[in-house]
Amino acid sequence: MMTDPISDMLTRIRNAGTARHAETWCPHSKLKAAIARLLSDEGFIGEVREEVRDGHPILVMKIRYDETGKALIDGLRRVSKPSRRVYLGSEDIPKVRNGLGIGVISTSKGVITDRAARDASVGGEYLCEVW
Repeated sequence: MMTDPISDMLTRIRNAGTARHAETWCPHSKLKAAIARLLSDEGFIGEVREEVRDGHPILVMKIRYDETGKALIDGLRRVSKPSRRVYLGSEDIPKVRNGLGIGVISTSKGVITDRAARDASVGGEYLCEVW
């Protein structure tokens, strides 16, 4: 039994980038798929696709690297955890690394970045930070 599947997905992405793997995978869920698509749209990871292996759906994510071979994701941090949920209003959402990173927020309008949440004046659960 896994208590924090989002943290597991972020750790798989971090470890794959450190080990210079071309792609990584994790078990599929709607929330993890939304986070992965958001990271792909922001350019931190490459293509995200869904596959079925051994009868179970999985998410396959390509890891992006710069021209020197370093992973584009420099850091990941889980903010809201099962042991301590963090909910923020739109005016309380912090900038990640002075705007160089993104915060991922689960709102009533879906999973969006911190910039989009501030622009739309919506708050929600502050899931993680990526830079």
